[in-house]
Amino acid sequence: MKHLIITLLILLPLFSNACGKSAGNETKPEPQQTSLSREEAESIRLKVISDWKESVSDDMQKNLSNLRVTDGKGHTMKFLVEVYGNEPVGGHSLWISLHGGGGTTKDVNDGQWRNQQVMYRRANPPQPTEGYYVSPRAIEDVWNMWFLKENDFLFEQIIRTMVVVNGVNPDKVYLMGYSAGGDGLWRMTPRMADHWAAASMMAGHPGSTRFENIRNLPFMMWVGADDTAYDRNTLVPATSEKIDALQASDPQGYIHECHVLAGKPHWMDLEDAAAFPWMAEYKRNPYPTRIVWRQEAEEEKVLRPSFYWLKPAEEELAGGKTVIAEIKGNTIVLEQCDYKTLTIYLNDSMLNLDSDVTVKYKDKEVFKGPVPRYESTLRETMLDRGDPSYVFCSEITVKL
Repeated sequence: MKHLIITLLILLPLFSNACGKSAGNETKPEPQQTSLSREEAESIRLKVISDWKESVSDDMQKNLSNLRVTDGKGHTMKFLVEVYGNEPVGGHSLWISLHGGGGTTKDVNDGQWRNQQVMYRRANPPQPTEGYYVSPRAIEDVWNMWFLKENDFLFEQIIRTMVVVNGVNPDKVYLMGYSAGGDGLWRMTPRMADHWAAASMMAGHPGSTRFENIRNLPFMMWVGADDTAYDRNTLVPATSEKIDALQASDPQGYIHECHVLAGKPHWMDLEDAAAFPWMAEYKRNPYPTRIVWRQEAEEEKVLRPSFYWLKPAEEELAGGKTVIAEIKGNTIVLEQCDYKTLTIYLNDSMLNLDSDVTVKYKDKEVFKGPVPRYESTLRETMLDRGDPSYVFCSEITVKL
């Protein structure tokens, strides 16, 4: 009997279970399902997105009518919205613009919020030229108001509202912020890098932020050369040099620009409005072939449950844990993975699901075999992510 058990354990990773979750090193008995062809999966994907939009439409309409989103835990984020230009093919862009202020009075932050809504309309030419421009009101009047952990869900709710109600393109969502809003950009850009098409930081302080996660996110930085408060004028270019180093070791990623404006103090006379056309050149790629993902380990230590096409076991999430993954043909290479259990989500635009898929970890094959497409996976990922671009038809769960 001992020899039989060992044989089964060796063979087990080569089989996929019946529920559409191809598992490395384990299987779970679940109800039988019928695998889908590529064409069937695409047809069901479109229906799944349509069904989801219909199911959340009433709530999203209320969000827009009330100009506020809530998390059901006592936190409410108000927002102002304007639309500019004609809607392009594929849907409008969404510009989320974070106001300054911070650890001051409610009246001061309210004024900064109202100013942020119209600030770039005073630029020459006025910006943005296309899209919905949304200025949220910070949920608390504190210095770190834009990277409080509650913001993640509230930002996602704003995006969902604009996608569902106004047909915003989910791959054309841009983030920017000035002063305290710029402080937030430093943190929210890498933390939610899989949400943004591009981002621009204006006159903010980088703190202890790290930037491995923005490998696939174009990022712009603006600061006045005379903005000496908190050493912004020296810390911003020094931080840009850190991103330079990341790009030097990975030339296909880390697109970024840093602008230190001569003679400008904290207020840059709207020269930073040049960020709008720069960002508009980019769209989010929800399925990058290479991902670098490090969980936030700074004082907030906000743990993200998923990133692009990766999702670790929830109970294993911890600050500083890192995954580096790359798709090479029909092979997924895990160069680093600090989790014992990792789910890899896949679709037909990422690799050939009609052929066997291989997963390697540190040069060892941990999975090889067919990866079926299932309707349940399409529906589960739509509900889990709430993002039409992150609806996947297949998944592999590996035990490392």
